[in-house]
Amino acid sequence: MIDVPLSRFEELVAEALDTVPPDLAKVMDNVVVVVVDDPPEPGLLGLYTGIPLTERGEWYSGVLPDRIEIYRNPTLEICETEEDVVEEVQITVVHEIAHHFGINDERLHELGW
Repeated sequence: MIDVPLSRFEELVAEALDTVPPDLAKVMDNVVVVVVDDPPEPGLLGLYTGIPLTERGEWYSGVLPDRIEIYRNPTLEICETEEDVVEEVQITVVHEIAHHFGINDERLHELGW
């Protein structure tokens, strides 16, 4: 396990978000990404909560933003180096953004994520 201060971990999440291709970043809509120390249940590194873009219809308006949470403590527990953390954060951010685009876990695993 490695210790990465919250401020540095938040920087790593921001850097991972910066790697999202601009064409995809442009169509991300009404979503916030936050760092949280601990997940609501063990084993999670990230969690998407909201209505995926593929499920939004004409009725979609005036709703709170979707939420992507990246969990710091479980990520640090499985990493030995900061390079490991960078890689794990990148994977988790991509995984949760994919859920925002309506891609489920099964398809992500098929794609190698």
